[in-house]
Amino acid sequence: MSLSASARYDVDLAPTGLALVHDFLNTRAAGRPRQADLLADLGTARAWFDGAVDLWAERTGAPRPEVEPFAAGDLPRLLRMREQLTVLLRARDGEESDAAEGRALTGRVRLTLGPDGVLVAEPRGDGREWLTGALLAEVQRAQQTDTWRRLKVCRSHLCSGAFYDRSRNNSGVWHDVRVCGNAVNLRASRARRRAADPAT
Repeated sequence: MSLSASARYDVDLAPTGLALVHDFLNTRAAGRPRQADLLADLGTARAWFDGAVDLWAERTGAPRPEVEPFAAGDLPRLLRMREQLTVLLRARDGEESDAAEGRALTGRVRLTLGPDGVLVAEPRGDGREWLTGALLAEVQRAQQTDTWRRLKVCRSHLCSGAFYDRSRNNSGVWHDVRVCGNAVNLRASRARRRAADPAT
């Protein structure tokens, strides 16, 4: 059985191969109510990975690669990579974060120049190695097509779900305004009223 991480948070996935990065970020324990971390144990991690490979092939139009699943020793590195990507997205969007300085994200890719002159990055290896290569290749594609800026992490740290901002001016900050935004906006509104009228 495959697992879709983002389906748990009722969000539409990012377009094309960026959907893989989006779903990877949503493997974390996030949302309200809190969902389980899909990378916490080997069984759920492998189930998610199986669906993620299908998702990547479907969204990119590439043939589904025959890749071996994760090994238990891969999970700590995947957790670190997920955290690094989250920190990068938060920092890019102006949030203060404890960015891990000087630590590069690495993965195996093969660069191929097609007959049309377009350079294509193809992930290589198995399990974690394939996934990290695919994630980094999709981040690069998204940066080239200017869709990377639309992949965000919910500003509510109680949630931290990843979402793809489809607003015209790219101004979204909540994975779900009704769930996360309303609570924060209500608290801010009450604080402003208290500040304006200390007697209340």
